[in-house]
Amino acid sequence: MNDDVRNIVLGVIATAVSGGFGWFSRTYLWRRALRRKQAFFGLPTGSDCLFVVNRQMGAKDSSLHRNDAFALLEISALIKDCGANVQIVTHDTARQGFGDRAEFCVGGPTSNARTTAHLASMLPGITVNIDSEQHEDRGAIRVGGETYRWRKGLEEHVVLARLAGGEGGRPVFLLSGQTAVSNQAAARYLNRHHAQLARKYGVESFCLVLKVVNSDAYGPDVTELVADVTRPARTPAAAAA
Repeated sequence: MNDDVRNIVLGVIATAVSGGFGWFSRTYLWRRALRRKQAFFGLPTGSDCLFVVNRQMGAKDSSLHRNDAFALLEISALIKDCGANVQIVTHDTARQGFGDRAEFCVGGPTSNARTTAHLASMLPGITVNIDSEQHEDRGAIRVGGETYRWRKGLEEHVVLARLAGGEGGRPVFLLSGQTAVSNQAAARYLNRHHAQLARKYGVESFCLVLKVVNSDAYGPDVTELVADVTRPARTPAAAAA
């Protein structure tokens, strides 16, 4: 074997080794990212999860606002990435506990009875004004001494929470917004920022307040993190006072 042939053979071997190492590295990193995503969402491959939908305000009980349908699509993409299966149920038929399966619950307490139950049992420090007669504070979210008011089309808030389901239990993700647009904004925020949230909180509970800015012009696209209210949200309002 002369020098030219030897160099060609060595070049082919080096290319093959380098390509194999690159493929192995990419596969390892992809699998590690997938495992982290599955752990954060409580969605191992082949597992089942629950998606609890609300009803459209002022419409028939079986109807769903189109923005809430878009929220379902946002979250369905995450569920599919994790290799899990989803069961969609309406809020008034989801009569079961939590922790056995991961759950995504969408809609505020005015349109989702299961949200009301989750707030009362796991986030007792949050109160939502559901009195339609008090126009200024209608839909206002109160937590930690702050009041987050709804200004239609200009400023809308949503609670995005991950609620751990006890030791070894699957989490509940709560998206409780003042409007359907804010529900979709929370789903989009979760889709875009789940990796950062997983790095910060791991598999622990957290509760955030997000603000949707000028939805009349921008829809759910311009969303800001307003506050991390994990501690006050989990403290009963009376005790905090």
